[in-house]
Amino acid sequence: MIEQDTVKLLRECDAGVKMGVKSIDDVIDYVKSPQLKERLNACKDEHCTLDKEIGEQLDRFHDAGKNPNPIAEGMSWMKTNMKLAMHQSDKTIADLMTDGCNMGVKSLNRYLNQYEAADERSKDITKRLINLEEQLAVDMRGYL
Repeated sequence: MIEQDTVKLLRECDAGVKMGVKSIDDVIDYVKSPQLKERLNACKDEHCTLDKEIGEQLDRFHDAGKNPNPIAEGMSWMKTNMKLAMHQSDKTIADLMTDGCNMGVKSLNRYLNQYEAADERSKDITKRLINLEEQLAVDMRGYL
């Protein structure tokens, strides 16, 4: 049970990290503020660092990981492009990023509760990812 929950939790973190990186990539070219661009790039780097750690842990279990749900990706892409088409601004980007972070935090906490038998290392990775998403949402408040 521990191994099964660990792998499932790590897979969800893997999908979440990939979704976060893709979301940042989708908006970064529209950012006007150098400070906002710097913060998003730093967050992307932190996501990539966590992605490597998640990959190493999944390799221990001979698991390839998980990509984000294609429907969720498509919906996110559509929402991003529609909002940016209507109003290209750092405020719009901050709003989109805040929504994404909040959804990520909610999902990751659900998975943390659902896979309670996961090992402590995978739980720690999940909590660090949650903290990363929460901090980015806080950082976006100044641009809303």
